[in-house]
Amino acid sequence: MKYLLTGPIILFSRVILGGVFIFASLDKISNPEAFATAIGNYHVLPFGLENLLALILPWLEFLAGVCIIAGIMVDGAAIMIIIMNMVFIIAISQALARGISIECGCFSVSSASEGDNIGLITVIRDIGYLILAFLVFYRQKYQFEFFPKSIWTWKNRL
Repeated sequence: MKYLLTGPIILFSRVILGGVFIFASLDKISNPEAFATAIGNYHVLPFGLENLLALILPWLEFLAGVCIIAGIMVDGAAIMIIIMNMVFIIAISQALARGISIECGCFSVSSASEGDNIGLITVIRDIGYLILAFLVFYRQKYQFEFFPKSIWTWKNRL
């Protein structure tokens, strides 16, 4: 198990997570009104909050993706990705439990492209991303990172 938390597996996990979150954010950033509609389809937030979330969440996804790939504040980016994935899993699961058949809004929200409908595969995919984020967060070595998570780790790296 300790081998999973070191070396190329962690770097691979960082690149996959970062790429997925950057890709997922791009269409949402360019179409915030369509993303607000997709959020509203889940029927969990009041009207004003879904608009605010549609403006903020894509930029958080983009920032977390860039940071985790670039090695800047990797722990913070991993925590953000863990929290976002937990919220995504809960939102999709509650919509499935209530029998709501909607498009995910995960990667594409524009009307030009068809998004995927939510389902068990969507939940399993997000659980996979969650596992990758936990691997990155509990890594043993801090390779290809610019800012450590604390002063203590910085002293140990010298």
